[in-house]
Amino acid sequence: MGAVPLIFTSGWASGINAYAVVLLLGLFGRFGGADSVPPVLERTDVLVAAGVLFLCEAVLDKIPYVDSVWDVVHTFVRPVAGATVGALLAAHDPGSLGEVAAGALGGTTALVSHGIKAGLRMAANTSPEPASNILLSLAEDLSVAGLVTLAIFHPWLAASTAAVLLALGVLVVWFAVSRIRRFWLRRKERRLARAAAAA
Repeated sequence: MGAVPLIFTSGWASGINAYAVVLLLGLFGRFGGADSVPPVLERTDVLVAAGVLFLCEAVLDKIPYVDSVWDVVHTFVRPVAGATVGALLAAHDPGSLGEVAAGALGGTTALVSHGIKAGLRMAANTSPEPASNILLSLAEDLSVAGLVTLAIFHPWLAASTAAVLLALGVLVVWFAVSRIRRFWLRRKERRLARAAAAA
């Protein structure tokens, strides 16, 4: 069970920024002496690829509407990354959790957190200014960096924090969707009322 909190936290973080997760874990394993990180994530080619892709995401994720297109493409990438990292972590710590179960945990958590991120970003794109996108993107990057770092040193605290953030995210998205649905219903009712008055 030792790797479970790291698998859960890395799954949550992968749903937001998978490249940052791979990069941070690899750097902690290679230079920080983190024993929980699988050697494959410490390889130079993996670190370089994750670093380049992280820089691309860091730029594109702050541009309104481009961020939503990026999120659509990454609907497949982030859960797969979460599942892969989860399976690698489990394989590196054989006594903790089976690789298939770890992959399912990491992938499912990544999919949920990705859905929350993408939903909030679509809502932010309805505002006319780009500042909200930039602030959201920076907050996401900092939360991923903070939680992955915390997970290396205090895995259960990081997993608890990730679980709270996941639950809060689900509530925020549910609230936003219900508000948007109400807005569209009122708009439709007004349109029907105008059409009836004109007739």
